[in-house]
Amino acid sequence: MNVRDLRKRVPYQIQRDVLDELSVDQVAEKSDFKISTKEKLRDAVRFKSCFLSFVPLLTWLPRYPFRENAIGDLISGISVGIMHLPQGMAYALLAAVPPVFGLYSSFYPILIYFIFGTSKHISVGTYAVMSVMIGSVTERLAPDSDFMIPGNDTNSTTLDIIGRDAERVKIAATVTFLSGIFQLLLGLVRFGFVVTYLSEPLVRAYTTAAAIHVIVSQLKYSFGISPQRYSGPLSLIYTVIEICALLGKTNIGTLVVSIVTILGLVAAKELSALAARKIPVPIPVELITIIVATVVSWQMDLKTEYGVEVVGQIPSGLQAPVAPAVSLLGSMVGDAFALAVVGYGIAISLGRIFALKYAYKVDSNQELIALGLSNAIGGLFNCFAISCSMSRSMVQVSTGGKSQVAGAISAVVILVILLKIGELFEELPKAVLAAIIYVNLHGMMKQFGDICSLWRTNKVDMVVWVMTMILTVLLNPDLGLAASIAFSILTVVFRTHMEKGDFFNEKVTKSILFSSVHDAVLYSQQGNSKEVQYILISHRHTYQRFPNLNKTYVECWWPRQYFETSMHE
Repeated sequence: MNVRDLRKRVPYQIQRDVLDELSVDQVAEKSDFKISTKEKLRDAVRFKSCFLSFVPLLTWLPRYPFRENAIGDLISGISVGIMHLPQGMAYALLAAVPPVFGLYSSFYPILIYFIFGTSKHISVGTYAVMSVMIGSVTERLAPDSDFMIPGNDTNSTTLDIIGRDAERVKIAATVTFLSGIFQLLLGLVRFGFVVTYLSEPLVRAYTTAAAIHVIVSQLKYSFGISPQRYSGPLSLIYTVIEICALLGKTNIGTLVVSIVTILGLVAAKELSALAARKIPVPIPVELITIIVATVVSWQMDLKTEYGVEVVGQIPSGLQAPVAPAVSLLGSMVGDAFALAVVGYGIAISLGRIFALKYAYKVDSNQELIALGLSNAIGGLFNCFAISCSMSRSMVQVSTGGKSQVAGAISAVVILVILLKIGELFEELPKAVLAAIIYVNLHGMMKQFGDICSLWRTNKVDMVVWVMTMILTVLLNPDLGLAASIAFSILTVVFRTHMEKGDFFNEKVTKSILFSSVHDAVLYSQQGNSKEVQYILISHRHTYQRFPNLNKTYVECWWPRQYFETSMHE
């Protein structure tokens, strides 16, 4: 036994008094805890960095290159602001609220995003898909049947349009406020990765199906009819059947206005596309259309002479903030969360495209916060939920927009319209706004071509696309989104569980073909390789997770038995 072992075995005994807290206070001497200047500076720097990341405007605006960007942002902002006018009024019809609230939604949220957003090129504001989702909520919670009042005759009733619109505005603002709170909370807990569960096929199919809902919802303005309001699953099918039954009551004047406007818009856009190479600034086709339509409607008195429904009174000025209707929050939680996810998914997808193209970074969590504040604060000013528009964003980029300043300038354009010239569009036919929506949705309708391309590249994604389309059309945008995400996750689970691999062995590779062995790298190199006894090379096509781990073991075990049998022959 050496000295080290003896030392380890020496017993120790410690004798001391057991001290409680009071005894420690008497024996020990307390010292005042003071934060050093260095630590204070470090905390101040950390707070400043956190605050600047929360308010990106304070970071990029002091370094704004005025000479390089000012002219481009000015032209771009004016061009996009002009586009906001017709689109805001048209998409307000989708949300089932008066057109002026579309202009409010094109003003307040843009200013908020200007302060907190990180994307330099997306144009936030009204968006067709978001508007139709809002419309499904407003029409479900405030149907026309709840606002029928006795008429002049004993057995007649009339619709209280003023009361109905006021209630729908309150509903739209409340669900927008709640969706903004959801987005804000998700951003604060760094939940920006949630968008990864919205695959590109799912988003494109969902927006295509939502466009179908948009088109069907606007047919009543094109034909001048009043179909019954349906809600819940299959409501789109019931609405189409109802419209077909009412075609005999079509207002001819309204139908003529719709057809002429659609043909004129299509022709004007084709000519604008041809002239785009020679004219640096895009032609505001929609603005010219609503100006001409308003003048014609006023001169010919289409409302009185032909029964064409017009926009009606547009109040000038801005409205004071209003608290959300707390009593309605419980009935719209699911709708608000769907709005939060869809709006964020569309905005971040488009924002990342521009960020990759122009080499800058978009903070996904900060985008959630920016959109959340835009919707939450906008909801207090009677706005409805916003996202970003592809058409406006493309115009903003093509006209020289290089920063968020372009968005702020477009908001100033809308402010001038609200304060000075909004009332000039009171005679604008609603059929013209519906026609603008139809023509602007042609890009979404082209997404049906995804089916053919996905069939050639990835059949599972094609199934996701088709199922998302069917589910959203049949179940409405809110339930359709939840069902589509669930189906998409199931396909991921299925692909993970059914994942296969490639095996290489000189003796048995040609007889045991797992998955795409002929395309595997190992198989293509077997001419220069030699088998090593008792070694099996396996190439897996995906990450190993607990659902497919057992399958991997079984696939590796079966060839091993084959090898052992063949080696004993």
